[in-house]
Amino acid sequence: MTALTNLLNFDRQTQALSQISGRLGWDQETMMPHGSADQRGIEMAAIEGVLHARRCDSRVGEWLSNISAGSESISIQAQLREIKRSYERAVKVPSDLAEAIASTTSVAQGKWAVARAADDFAAFVPVLEKVLALKREEGQALAAGGDVYDSMLADYEPGTSAVELEHMFGALRPGLVALRGAILEKEPAQELQGSFNEGAQLKISTLLAETFGYDLNRGRIDKAVHPFSSGSGQDVRITTRTNLKDPFNCFYSTIHEVGHGCYEQNVDPKYLLTSIGQGASMGVHESQSRIYENQLGRSRAFTEFLFNKMQTYFGDFGIPTHDAFYKVVNSVSKGFIRTEADEVQYNLHVLLRFDLERSLVSGDLQVKDLEAAWNDRFYSDFGYNVTSASQGCLQDVHWSVGLFGYFPTYSLGNVYAGCLYDRLREHNTSLDDQLRVGHLNLATDWLRDNLQCHGALKMPSQTISDACGFEPSEGPLLAYLERKFSDIYDL
Repeated sequence: MTALTNLLNFDRQTQALSQISGRLGWDQETMMPHGSADQRGIEMAAIEGVLHARRCDSRVGEWLSNISAGSESISIQAQLREIKRSYERAVKVPSDLAEAIASTTSVAQGKWAVARAADDFAAFVPVLEKVLALKREEGQALAAGGDVYDSMLADYEPGTSAVELEHMFGALRPGLVALRGAILEKEPAQELQGSFNEGAQLKISTLLAETFGYDLNRGRIDKAVHPFSSGSGQDVRITTRTNLKDPFNCFYSTIHEVGHGCYEQNVDPKYLLTSIGQGASMGVHESQSRIYENQLGRSRAFTEFLFNKMQTYFGDFGIPTHDAFYKVVNSVSKGFIRTEADEVQYNLHVLLRFDLERSLVSGDLQVKDLEAAWNDRFYSDFGYNVTSASQGCLQDVHWSVGLFGYFPTYSLGNVYAGCLYDRLREHNTSLDDQLRVGHLNLATDWLRDNLQCHGALKMPSQTISDACGFEPSEGPLLAYLERKFSDIYDL
């Protein structure tokens, strides 16, 4: 066999093992018994050791050196690009460090859940210090003298840097702060009252998933504390959560994760279990979940469809008209939780995390001081005090599992979604008429054909610019938010 055949066969097995590792993580969040955390940590470390050994196997380097990439097809060139990037990063990280990170973060995830439930940040500090130390050591090895945070960011958004994001976010922040301030001076929207049956919520959740194109023959919906999606190709799983007082929590968590899930399900099947057989980056991934959830799912047209479904399942629930319902769905109000934040304030939550984790990685902020730093920054940005750790620095799972560099991709995804939505509406002038009756095909087919099917064939920014027809910037997102919320709040 040729070097190319050997390499691609080897990588296919590595990709399959990685999917198995992901399934263990899914199980840990959804079905694993609480007493199994320590053993699961050992299991995760074992499979991570195998994966790390494969990713830095010397044969990969030899095969790469014996392949003339320029003579191969575009898709093979892209696979070689991704395999090479993975290999060059893997060989810089010692196997014992990779295993230690897998083991420690698996245990830390359980400790975070306990600390979060108890509102006890101090109990979480020791294990978070271990996670941060290990991730910093990994980052230093990957950076090879360069910026450590950029080396972490490259795991989630290849081709960008913290300086670039800082510039984009700096341009985004003033408009968001001004819009938020103007809205909060207005009369607040009506709130939902009463209790909403969990079983009915989950039925609507499933209906929404299918309406947005999620294939339940190749996926499933389960409950989790922190909703997420997992897998690719023929096995893509999502989770949601329920709140008897707030069914929107369930519905829009579902639509958000369906955006992620449909992206993975819609990657061209010929890329299955290859290095390009998944999303191009976390920022591009987030663009899909956010455009599904917000630009489509919270649109005036689609909320009319959702309003009718809620009346069917819950009867009269206190909101008299679909126009009033639209305003309730898009209400802007004070709150603490990022995942429950409205479109206007969401990115302010992300920028807070982006700045804090950069300070943690650089050593300018110590873990023991994180809670106070979080609370101070939150008060500065939002104008009121955090009342508990679970509403503050313990609300997100990300740092417990070592995902430093992940948070900024949420706001980058929002920026990308703003650009994509502009282009989508240009190509689909009857979009609102379709959304009003729950027909999402015009939108989801366009996203599938122009972005999702390509997987990681292209670099992230190229994936977006090719779909949009222009270089991404924060402008379309700000214009969309100002237009939408000026109308809702009569600004």
